[in-house]
Amino acid sequence: MKYKFLGKSGIRISELVMGAMTFGNECDKKTSFTLLDKFESEGGNTIDTANVYSNGNSESIVGEWLKSRDRDDFIIATKVRFPMGAQPNNAGISTKHIRSSLKKSLERLQTDYIDLYQIHAWDMYTPLEESLYTLSDLVDKGLVNYIGVSNFKGWQLQKAIDISEKYGFRKIISIQPQYNLLERGIEYEIKDVVEENGLGVISWSPLRGGWLTGKFKQNVKPIGTNTRVERSSAIDPGEAWERYNNDRTWEIIKKEEDIANRRGVTVSQVSINWVRSHKWITAPIIGARNLEQLKDNLSSLNWELDNNEIEELNHVSMMKNFYPYDFIEWAVKRR
Repeated sequence: MKYKFLGKSGIRISELVMGAMTFGNECDKKTSFTLLDKFESEGGNTIDTANVYSNGNSESIVGEWLKSRDRDDFIIATKVRFPMGAQPNNAGISTKHIRSSLKKSLERLQTDYIDLYQIHAWDMYTPLEESLYTLSDLVDKGLVNYIGVSNFKGWQLQKAIDISEKYGFRKIISIQPQYNLLERGIEYEIKDVVEENGLGVISWSPLRGGWLTGKFKQNVKPIGTNTRVERSSAIDPGEAWERYNNDRTWEIIKKEEDIANRRGVTVSQVSINWVRSHKWITAPIIGARNLEQLKDNLSSLNWELDNNEIEELNHVSMMKNFYPYDFIEWAVKRR
């Protein structure tokens, strides 16, 4: 396992981040501990969770596992934004919700500080000045070391950076966006903001909820398999079968299978290594429901895609350009 500096900060995170979203839900405590033990044994030092994951149980499991170790050996990242109760102030990024959420996250994680505290998503109802002031104050108080955001648009990210600069708040050091062969939307604007400002990128869902593992077959909808894709079809369109059952998806998977067979690796490893091949990505988050999945994901560190394979995957997953990006691309060529 290698380590990379996160943005312009002085902390180094492992080149793969352990995602704890499955802990307390798809993974019981015993399985979660097994996964964390394996991740630690391979040199992993960064764990990402959120207060909303399993309604706080994910943080509790991470905290219980962490208490028997040297806290300073690990980078713990968590998030705040989504509802944690039925009351009107139990959601969002208001000062009240941020402070109360952090207090409870610290209790569940059994620690006195969070390494990276992230806004989980944009909140249109709370002024960014309020949120960023509060987060900056938490850093000043020693409760949080660094500030990050997740699931922002390009202009929202730049606005947050500019507000922090204007008022002298603690700087945002990273963003956590979705990025994989099926979802490359952050290349339009987020990537530019990241590179312009020197932010770190901890990307989520390199396997897109199982779509990019090779386990699904064209026109064969999973039924009775208890996969995230099957569950999403009923409760969340994000990973639903109806969203990705199209020619582009199957062409991407076919290309991945060709590369995997040629290399003697798994489709999952191809998917992870395509994300890792982008120098502006600091580290992707890997999740697992069992030890075999985690071992396979970690094995992606044993090899890298070559330039031709990267280009093949870039080509087959290329997004359809649209205005104003197509016009700007056309105009640049005529300068």
